[in-house]
Amino acid sequence: MTNATVDFQLNWEPNGFQAPYFLARDRGFYEDEGLDVRFVEGHGSPFAAEQAAKGRAEFALAGASAVLSIQSRGLDPLAVAAVTGKTPAAIYTFRDEFGEALTDPDQLRGCTIAPSATKTRILTAQLLEDEGISDEVDLLGVDDHTHHRVQHKLLDGRVDAAVGVVTNGYELEAEHDRQADELPIGDHLGVYGMMLVTSPEFASEEPETVRSFLRATARGWEAATTDPDAAIDVLVERNATLERNRPVEQRKFETAATDLQFTDRTRSEGWGLHDGERWQTLGQTLTETDLLEGEIDPDAVWTNEFIDTEDDVIGNYAERVGESAETEAEPRT
Repeated sequence: MTNATVDFQLNWEPNGFQAPYFLARDRGFYEDEGLDVRFVEGHGSPFAAEQAAKGRAEFALAGASAVLSIQSRGLDPLAVAAVTGKTPAAIYTFRDEFGEALTDPDQLRGCTIAPSATKTRILTAQLLEDEGISDEVDLLGVDDHTHHRVQHKLLDGRVDAAVGVVTNGYELEAEHDRQADELPIGDHLGVYGMMLVTSPEFASEEPETVRSFLRATARGWEAATTDPDAAIDVLVERNATLERNRPVEQRKFETAATDLQFTDRTRSEGWGLHDGERWQTLGQTLTETDLLEGEIDPDAVWTNEFIDTEDDVIGNYAERVGESAETEAEPRT
């Protein structure tokens, strides 16, 4: 067993997507592995990935696209576990404005769509291209302070749909009492979501600490997935202001747990394991944009070396949380 204090750089302030990590600490899973984990609130995935790559935090939570973006700057982030197998990006609409439930990308023909961030715009553009409808959709550029602006455009009827992350539509529905629909991009585009990231130097010098951190984190995901109420209780204890938005925060986590975390490999082989093809697909998508500042090598930013598949929780994760181990059709790549 290791005995270490480590900093865990979050991608953002505490929210439902982060519930498993807070539950892992609350239930002593990190302590059981000899770890004292200090959470650091974040300023976005690129910042988190950079902190880990520069050794300013032993671990970080960051999106896969941010990991590749940081690599393109000449840094060397290392993703040691894929915690959500699908991107959280989603296109959302109001039913009364769109005219029907949004269930298929083909329904976006002739629509105007406002994206909230560069990365989600890139994924939307790829989805539209894959569907063969990119010439029939007006995908707007990204404005400053986009999160609220795209919501206002949708509320005012200036656009037919907006792009953000899963649950953005649900949040607007709860706030404005208008039925919303969401089209998860990860259901159609086979790219990764959130990663646990460190630096190659730390992983080489402290391999047992990395393995211990991943085992404890997998236990946190198992506990949260099987008891979401408990996970949100712990989150609210950390940040009491979340109590008034508890249904939204719970929806965020439950969406991540049911819709985002599983890939075929997760179901058949265990928690956290990377699939190089999904990294390659994301790398190809990003290479065709101006998001990257230099060359990238998707095969160099991830490793399965530190995932202890002999551990019961990791190796039998899908079965333990009641997820079918039978594979399902993966999104097109």
